[in-house]
Amino acid sequence: MIVLGLESSCDETGVAVYDTVRGLRAHALYSQVTLHAEYGGVVPELASRDHVRKLLPLVRQTLAEAGVGVSDLGGIAYTAGPGLIGALLVGAATGRALAWALDVPSVGVHHMEGHLLSPLLEPGAAPPPFVCLLVSGGHTQLVAVEGIGRYTLLGETLDDAAGEAFDKTAKMLGLPYPGGPQLAALALKGREAAEAEGRRESRFKFARPMTDRPGLDFSFSGLKTQVLLAWKASDQTDTTKADLALGFEDAVTETLAIKCERALRETGMKALVVAGGVGANRQLRARLAALAAKRKVAVSFPRLEFCTDNGAMIAFAGATRLAAGQRDLEFRVQPRWDMATLDAVAALPSPVAG
Repeated sequence: MIVLGLESSCDETGVAVYDTVRGLRAHALYSQVTLHAEYGGVVPELASRDHVRKLLPLVRQTLAEAGVGVSDLGGIAYTAGPGLIGALLVGAATGRALAWALDVPSVGVHHMEGHLLSPLLEPGAAPPPFVCLLVSGGHTQLVAVEGIGRYTLLGETLDDAAGEAFDKTAKMLGLPYPGGPQLAALALKGREAAEAEGRRESRFKFARPMTDRPGLDFSFSGLKTQVLLAWKASDQTDTTKADLALGFEDAVTETLAIKCERALRETGMKALVVAGGVGANRQLRARLAALAAKRKVAVSFPRLEFCTDNGAMIAFAGATRLAAGQRDLEFRVQPRWDMATLDAVAALPSPVAG
C-alpha cells in the first residue's frame, strides 16, 4: 500500500509518501516560522490560512518526487488531533476529499502517536516493547509502549512541558522566536566558554525538579522562575546569558534523563525511544545515549528532520493503521485527544527509511 500523509496540526505543513514495501518514498515540509516571528508565537488563524495556501502545492511536489501518481495511492492519512482546530481542519478536509475522489480509505492519525512511531522509520530501530520519552511542543510524557495502540502513561508534566520551558526561558532572556533552538545554541556557546575556563558545567546550578521524590511526573515552571531571578540578579552580560542558558539546559536534560532511567528500571524494558522536537537537543541525546550504554539498553532517536512536526510520521502511522484494516467512517478532528483511547494494532509494517 502506498499512503499519502498530511500534517497540519500547528505551524508546519508536512506531506509524505510512505510505501509499506519500499518505505519512505518522499517527504516535504514547509515551516511558518517567519510568518509568526513578528508575533512571538503561533497565530492560529494565520496558521490555518497558510496551510490552505501551501498544502496542495506540497502534495503535488511530494508525489512528483516519489514518482507516484494519485492513481497509485492506496490510502490517505492525515493528522486528526491534537492541535489547533482550524489547522487540523485544513489537513482533514484535504485528506478526506482526496480519499473520496480516489475511492481509497482514509484514516485520522493521532499527532503524538506519529511522533512516538517516528524513530521506527529508521532501519534497526528497537520495536516494541519500549519506554518512549515524548517531548514535543506542549507535551512531556513517559509512555510504556507494549505495541501499537497499547500505551500506558507513566508520567507527564504537571505544568510547563520541556519545550514550553525552553521557549519561555528564551523569551525572558530576550532571544528571538522560535526560542527553544535559540536557547540551545546559546547554551552551546556557554558550554564552550566553560570548557575554555576549565569548568565542566555552568556557574549557575538550578534544581532538577521532582527528582528528589518518587514518581515519573515532571514540572518545569519553577525552573524558568529560577532562571529569571538569577538573570535579574546578574550583570546581564552576553557571557552570563550564555552561562545561564547552559545551566538551564543542563537542568532540563538531566531531569529528563533521571526520569527515563527511573522508567526503564520500574518497567524492566530494554529499549528507550525518544521523539518530539526537544529530541533534537544535542545535550539530551548525549545524556540519553550515555544512559543507554550504562544500563545496556537500546536507544532510538528519529533523524533530526523528523523530530519536529512532519508528514513522514503521519504517513507511517497511518500506513500502520490502514494496513490493519482501520478506516475513517466519519469526518472528525479532535483538538484534544487522549492517546490511551486509540485501538491496538497487531503488527507494524517493516520500517524502511527513504
